[in-house]
Amino acid sequence: MKYLFLTILIIYTKSIYAQNISGKVTADSPVVQEINVRLLNTNFKTQADSIGHYQLENIPAGTYKIAVNSTGFKSLIQKITISENQDLNLDFELKEDQNELNEVVVSGTLKPVKRLESAVPVEVYSPVFFKKNPTPSIYDALQNINGVRPQLNCGVCNTGDIHINGLEGPYTLVMIDGMPIVSSLSTVYGLSGIPNSLVERIEIVKGPASSLYGSEAVGGLINIITKNPTNAPMFSADYFTTSYFESNLDLGMKFNVGQKAISLLGINYFNYDQVIDKDKDNFTDVTLSERISVFNKWSFQRNNNRLFTIAARAMYEDRWGGDVRWEKKYRGGDEIYGESIYTKRAELIGSYQLPFEEKLMLSFSGNVHYQDSRYGTTSYIANQKIGFLQLTWDKKIGRNDLLAGIASRYTYYDDNTPATKDAESTWLPGIFVQDEITFSPKSQVLLGARYDYNSIHGSIFTPRFAYRFKANDNTIFRLNAGTGFRVVNLFTEDHAALTGSRDVVIENDLKPEKSVNVNLNYIQKINFGNGTFMGIETTAFYTRFSNKIISDYETDPNKIIYDNIDGYAISQGISTNVDVNFTNGLKFILGATVLDNKNVEDGISERPFLTERFTGTWTVSYKIEPWNLLLDYTGNVYSPMKLPLLSEYDPRNPNSPWYSIQNIQFTYTGWKNFEVYGGVKNLLNFTPKQNNPFLISRTNDPFDKNVQYDANGKVLVTPDNPYGLTFDTTYVYGQNQTIRGFLGLRYTLR
Repeated sequence: MKYLFLTILIIYTKSIYAQNISGKVTADSPVVQEINVRLLNTNFKTQADSIGHYQLENIPAGTYKIAVNSTGFKSLIQKITISENQDLNLDFELKEDQNELNEVVVSGTLKPVKRLESAVPVEVYSPVFFKKNPTPSIYDALQNINGVRPQLNCGVCNTGDIHINGLEGPYTLVMIDGMPIVSSLSTVYGLSGIPNSLVERIEIVKGPASSLYGSEAVGGLINIITKNPTNAPMFSADYFTTSYFESNLDLGMKFNVGQKAISLLGINYFNYDQVIDKDKDNFTDVTLSERISVFNKWSFQRNNNRLFTIAARAMYEDRWGGDVRWEKKYRGGDEIYGESIYTKRAELIGSYQLPFEEKLMLSFSGNVHYQDSRYGTTSYIANQKIGFLQLTWDKKIGRNDLLAGIASRYTYYDDNTPATKDAESTWLPGIFVQDEITFSPKSQVLLGARYDYNSIHGSIFTPRFAYRFKANDNTIFRLNAGTGFRVVNLFTEDHAALTGSRDVVIENDLKPEKSVNVNLNYIQKINFGNGTFMGIETTAFYTRFSNKIISDYETDPNKIIYDNIDGYAISQGISTNVDVNFTNGLKFILGATVLDNKNVEDGISERPFLTERFTGTWTVSYKIEPWNLLLDYTGNVYSPMKLPLLSEYDPRNPNSPWYSIQNIQFTYTGWKNFEVYGGVKNLLNFTPKQNNPFLISRTNDPFDKNVQYDANGKVLVTPDNPYGLTFDTTYVYGQNQTIRGFLGLRYTLR
């Protein structure tokens, strides 16, 4: 009888505690980090799995408050009542916190953290920002980011790189999902052809980050974070065209493959095939191009919410510029001048969390890049392969948040230029450690160091220090100091593009470049009480380079001479971003950067070519709710830059003028799942040809058949060549498209 009573009591007790709460948490955008679900004032809590499912078990009957939160999203709290023998099914949708200062970032410390809580300043830009001025590539889209400038390096083939705080493209590391996918051969290709519909956000770190990321992260890094397939829309399409007849199509599709895998497919296609010569020099104003890129990302559900994602991208591009009469039959010949580039590129990136109790993450990336280029009669045929493997250990011990890792990078490079006698294979293994120490809610220190061994240049050590002080919830100071390095890999497509008009000369055995950086960051949030919000972020920075590789355009107009600087180089300045949100739908994003870049040799200071002293950017948006109409006015302004001339008689301006590219866009959102947008680009109709007799010198003699030289190789002034010039395409600093209209349509199915 006693055992029967105990059995009944146990069954009765279990029935009281048998209630369960389950459901699914979804989000309206971004990558969702850990989703926490808990009953307030109790010990009942859990985390949702990788696709958002959660369950709380054995809950006593009663009334509770359930809370759902994830970093970067607004917290949800809901009052619930649960009765005996009743299970509840509750679904939640998290809304992104629209305050940009609360966004989650990973690039500064290689782990997800709220932007305001990161010891390293990280700027974040979402697809909403880039939609305000739609472009066919991320490379073009960066023109409206403060302190970041897409720089054209060739007036014919229109290749370019990305300048951060006035530093050339090779000093910027470009990554996809934290994996380095761009090397010096292909700076611009990492930012072209990525379907914009698959981009979750772009994170930018200004200043050396080599203590975490190794070579190339000398001046900063750009990390392209792609969408988590779990949270991506089922289908998206975005098409626009311009009055230049450029056409760009982005497609995104999501597939559920079985119960534990989700695949995200993105396709980008760009076509521009119009021969336009508005500056009347018989050369194309803009390179003609056809590009297709396919991106596929997979996410797998695993036990204990462990991460496993893998993605691949393939890209092909065929572009040419030159004499308006050029056809492919003239490729590589000396009859009609043209610059023709065929590019094939493939990338593979992935992350796999190892099945251990400790948080161990294995990440990998690889890319192959084949290029067949013809610059007139000069050929540039290159083959590059890069493999990268990294293992990180993430551990919190008391007030210490530790990150340690080992990494190895393999680079194979070969081309047909005289400077590359044999194919080069280099290894760059490294080990790094980082510790974020929280002394108090207001005070945090980050210490880090990395050791790399280059198979050619030997040992490289890069330490790092950061301090974050939170005066209050609205005021934050951050001090960062660190070093960076870049191993020698001189030849980029930018430089090779110039070999059509100049010879490349390397004076000595080049040494790795090194940098030391210090920056002070200040953030101030201001809430005006009526819903109006203002965020101000200011950064003062100082970077000193040793062994900087500089290019000499002036000693010989037919050559570009490369050598390590016999002295040092400085990049310093101050940058400010202001973000203002009004309750009436008006929003301002304003930025300004003052730069002082100089190379110092033998006590003589000289400003590098193509380096502005001031840059400003702005985005003004206004939503007219009754009309479902959004107005976006975007623009930038640049101060004069020093430009390379060919001779003392060269009639072109030695400096660019102050110039500004401004755009306006109207977007109608009144149709379900659709957006219609259109507007005008380059409202001021600016082109570099203004106030110059020509941009490309001697387009009438691109093979220099009629150029005469003296005994020392100096170009002679003749009646046919009154300025003593050779054919040259390096005098370029901005886009060469006039004012133009655009019209587009977006469709999103969630």
